[in-house]
Amino acid sequence: MVIKVIKVHRGFTLIELLVVMVVIAMLLSLSVPRYFGNVDKAKESVLRQNLAHMRDAIDKYFGDTGRYPESLEDIVTKKYLRKIPTDPITERTDSWVIVSPEKKELGNIFDVKSGARGRARDGSEYVSW
Repeated sequence: MVIKVIKVHRGFTLIELLVVMVVIAMLLSLSVPRYFGNVDKAKESVLRQNLAHMRDAIDKYFGDTGRYPESLEDIVTKKYLRKIPTDPITERTDSWVIVSPEKKELGNIFDVKSGARGRARDGSEYVSW
């Protein structure tokens, strides 16, 4: 008696592969916009926090010396900040906009603002923060 062994090669059909690809595309179309929205939200949050830290350091510098710093490097040199924070929108440390005090004899940096162009998610401009 001879027994024939028939090997059946099973694989995925084209229809099955297309269905899987459509499901993956649908999942990506839902998750990618949320991801990029959360990235923008996180950058705005970091920008607000960096501005708050720098403004606090400027105020402490003024409280200790009676003058505003001449440059952002002065705040780092005197150990009020470890380093100049990066503007997360521009991804640079040299894009900060310096606001001088009304009385020039008090120093050079009264406030800092972001040098980023554009609007935040709440509609305000970054330079107004």
